[in-house]
Amino acid sequence: MDRLAPVQFVALGYLIYALIGWLLLCLPFAHAGKYIPTIDNLFSAVSALSTTGLVTTSTGADYSIWGQLIILLLIQIGGIGYMTFGSFIVLSHSDGISYRRKDITKSVFSLPDNIDIGQFVRIVIIFRIVTEMIGSIALYFSFSAIGVPSPLWAAIFHSVSAFCTAGFSLYGNSMESFRTNIPINCTIGCLSYFGAIGFIVALDVWKVLARRSHHITLTSKVILVSTLWFSIIGIVLFFLGEPTIRGLPFHDRFMTSCFQVMSVLTTVGFNSIPIDKLSRASLFLIIMLIIIGASPSGTGGGLKATTFSAVIGVVRSTISGLDRVYYWGREILPERIRGAFASLGFYLFFVITGCYVLSLTEDFGFEAILFEVASGLGTVGLSTGITASLSPMGKLVIIFLMFIGKLGSLSFGIALFMIRSRI
Repeated sequence: MDRLAPVQFVALGYLIYALIGWLLLCLPFAHAGKYIPTIDNLFSAVSALSTTGLVTTSTGADYSIWGQLIILLLIQIGGIGYMTFGSFIVLSHSDGISYRRKDITKSVFSLPDNIDIGQFVRIVIIFRIVTEMIGSIALYFSFSAIGVPSPLWAAIFHSVSAFCTAGFSLYGNSMESFRTNIPINCTIGCLSYFGAIGFIVALDVWKVLARRSHHITLTSKVILVSTLWFSIIGIVLFFLGEPTIRGLPFHDRFMTSCFQVMSVLTTVGFNSIPIDKLSRASLFLIIMLIIIGASPSGTGGGLKATTFSAVIGVVRSTISGLDRVYYWGREILPERIRGAFASLGFYLFFVITGCYVLSLTEDFGFEAILFEVASGLGTVGLSTGITASLSPMGKLVIIFLMFIGKLGSLSFGIALFMIRSRI
């Protein structure tokens, strides 16, 4: 095990947890009296661990409370990183963590070399506990006010699912029943953004509040500004271009646009309107936002905002005739640029391959297939409704893509090449 590189160790760890979760979900006590096919249990386990949210069964109807608890634990493990929690336990009983754990934690969260891993792990755990508790309390009162059954469990489940950007819901229509409920929409939205912007931002903000630093880092600025602008642009385009919401009152139309764009950009994957009813333009907009994704060191998927910032920096520098790449007046290091374009290349390769294979095995339109592939690889969890109807081979393809999306396309590619180089 010590011979494994950090990225390979992370991949193996997630694979083991996925298999354990799969076996537990196959046991009768996890089912709500209805037999669930083995492949669907595997699909649910990988979807939960990868914090994707694509499902072939109904989480609330087909799984018992124990099955739902297993899914929730997999979401927590996937959202926080299994090594991060272990490192926190080690830190609570000692003064530091091993170099091995530090390397693996950096790999899980794509962290820079100069960051204090011990401090980072503590901030991650504390920030997570506090945020999910506040979210659970807020959702409990909101669910209780409208008579939702088992409001406490529903609040805890959806708070964790939102913060981990998992998108799992106990309701078959996701958040459609709460489309006009402002408190629920706002709570889910805040939890999702907090999880998606990444723990690097949380650490920087904590340093500023604790007066250990005078300002946040350039990485945090890029994350916050890019998230803000992508959100604004996405909301405006969805608000103006989606025909199915034009008949709604202005405030409902605006809130629906905000929620759906938030859901895509954070890769949480909840939907407050039927995705299969959306126009072609809106589906294409969602795919673009899926590819952009959340931020590094967060719980979301996608290529990450910082990757696109590096690509934009290269384009601007090329147009300006500069030999070096700058972004906001700061030079982007060559290794960052190589990493950004390698991530983009691997991501496009898996999208193309996934679409090709599903086009061979499934009898759906190309739009639906592309959307499903992008959603699985981006760990978003939105679907035009074809997930449950996929063939066994199609489900295996999406399972594979969700696993890749959790690791990151570049990390998965590196792991494969390292294995090949040792053969």
